[in-house]
Amino acid sequence: MADDDARSSDEPAEHPLVRHVSRPDGVEVLTLDHPRVNALCGDLLDQLETLVTEMARRPLSEGPRAVVITGGPKLFAAGADITEFAERGGAAPFALSDADAVARLGRAFLDALNAVAALPCPTIAAVNGVALGGGCELALACDFRVASTGARFAQPEILLGIIPGGGGTQRLARLVGPSRAKDLVFTGRMLDAAEALEMGLVDQVVEGDAEPAAIERAASFAAGPRHALAIAKRAIDEGLEGSLADGLRREQEHFVASFDTDDAHIGVASFLEHGPGRARFS
Repeated sequence: MADDDARSSDEPAEHPLVRHVSRPDGVEVLTLDHPRVNALCGDLLDQLETLVTEMARRPLSEGPRAVVITGGPKLFAAGADITEFAERGGAAPFALSDADAVARLGRAFLDALNAVAALPCPTIAAVNGVALGGGCELALACDFRVASTGARFAQPEILLGIIPGGGGTQRLARLVGPSRAKDLVFTGRMLDAAEALEMGLVDQVVEGDAEPAAIERAASFAAGPRHALAIAKRAIDEGLEGSLADGLRREQEHFVASFDTDDAHIGVASFLEHGPGRARFS
């Protein structure tokens, strides 16, 4: 998964559902580890949110320069743990949970995936095998998606008589457009990696394990200007929340702010002295 000289973060006594490795190049790798299909249960979502929130709370100069999220070499995530939406016991073991229980799990999805989306650094999902339902939504919460040729994507919630609740009606529509999003959400159909690439759901398709390619892409970002990247990500994401005029105003504010960083001093000085593209950022 990671280079031999990568160090693992301290793990709790119990089996962690999200494994965390920090690499010396500034890339941090989060691997879902919930056998057998990486179902996104409440505990896994809580652990993911805790890890990501801790990363975001560090000073920017000490935080991750890029983050890769993967489910391992066989699959990404098969979606929510559907058993958590059922009573599981008593006279009606297959009855739906009450609205409060559903809302709690929905909130866990919202909080964890919003925390991933809000990380102030580039994030890349490395998708092997299936990314279904909540698994697809987790990939959508990342900035980029690298998929193996065998990857499969779907928002199949409609086949259960429900709708996506982790961003599948919102992030998906913003990424591929409303018509294609409605097709995927209304039908629940499966996409292979080639179709996902064609419609813009994924950014790169590779033979074999997607993780090395995702790490290579992340490492290229990690070598860049971390403050400028964080500001650029914020400007793009905030601009999508409002009108074009509002976005352009926010861009100007962030543009001015970017000059008050070490990155700007390093980059402009390097350009003036050595020409473009030769700056080395700390």
